[in-house]
Amino acid sequence: MKISDVRIRLVNKDDNKLKAVASITIDECFVVHDIKIIEAADGAFIAMPSRKTNDGDYKDIAHPLNTETRELLKNAILTAYYDELKK
Repeated sequence: MKISDVRIRLVNKDDNKLKAVASITIDECFVVHDIKIIEAADGAFIAMPSRKTNDGDYKDIAHPLNTETRELLKNAILTAYYDELKK
C-alpha cells in the first residue's frame, strides 16, 4: 500500500481540540476523507472518519486493520499536518 497524496485543511478555532481534517489517496485509486487531527495533552493524533449510531456512540466508517497500517497512516498524515503548519 502506498499513500500517494495527503491533503490537509486546517481548522482555525483556537479553543477547539480539532486542529485539521485530512484526506488521503491510497495507490492513486482510493480516497478516504474526513480523517480528523486532534491535539491532546500528549500530542496530536488522528481519528478515522466515523458516524453516530442510534444509541449515541460513534463507529468508524473506515479504519486500518492492523498496527502497521495505522502507524503508516498516522505518520504520513501528521507529517503533512506539521508541514502545513510551517507554511
